[in-house]
Amino acid sequence: MAVSLEFEQAAGDVVMGIDEAGRGPLAGGVYAAAVTVPLAKAAELLTGTWAGVNDSKKLAERKREALAEVIKSTPDCTWCIASASAAEIDRLNILSATHLAMRRAALGVGEKLGEAVKMSILVDGLPVRTLPYPSRNLVKGDARSLFIAAASILAKTARDADCLRLDALYPGYGFAKHKGYPTPAHLAALKQLGPCPEHRCSFGPVSQMTLF
Repeated sequence: MAVSLEFEQAAGDVVMGIDEAGRGPLAGGVYAAAVTVPLAKAAELLTGTWAGVNDSKKLAERKREALAEVIKSTPDCTWCIASASAAEIDRLNILSATHLAMRRAALGVGEKLGEAVKMSILVDGLPVRTLPYPSRNLVKGDARSLFIAAASILAKTARDADCLRLDALYPGYGFAKHKGYPTPAHLAALKQLGPCPEHRCSFGPVSQMTLF
């Protein structure tokens, strides 16, 4: 399966792709990104500078980072990266917080394009009812839609960068390596050090610990 513009072309201008990163980790925020490019230019990108764009999970870290910079620097590409914090995840639950991050990303793109522009959304996964514009969900959309795949790269690289920030703030947990996921090393550090302020207290392995 290769990404294409089939779904973007069916939706028509202006359509943005949205994807998220970071639902499963025990720490840090959940990230979402929204990406749109005029369809007249998107076909050129698909076989040009965006030819390597794909589901972020299928790309090596160095390739993801390089493509993220290409996407963000592409003329006429409008994008926004947003997040919901660990505290918001604990207060709302992970699904609602993910949808909140997606809504923030969509609104960010909408603000850049202006209220007069009629927009729609292609969103990865299951339906999201709280998006600010009409939307269509695509299961495995990050491997099918060019715009969703581009959004998946921006969301993933932004979250990975934030994990480097967490690693510097809270050394000892190994955030730079495991990115907050419940690896054996992370669980061992959590047991030894207890949760840090960026851990998601509503997640099982963290809620079982004694909080500071």
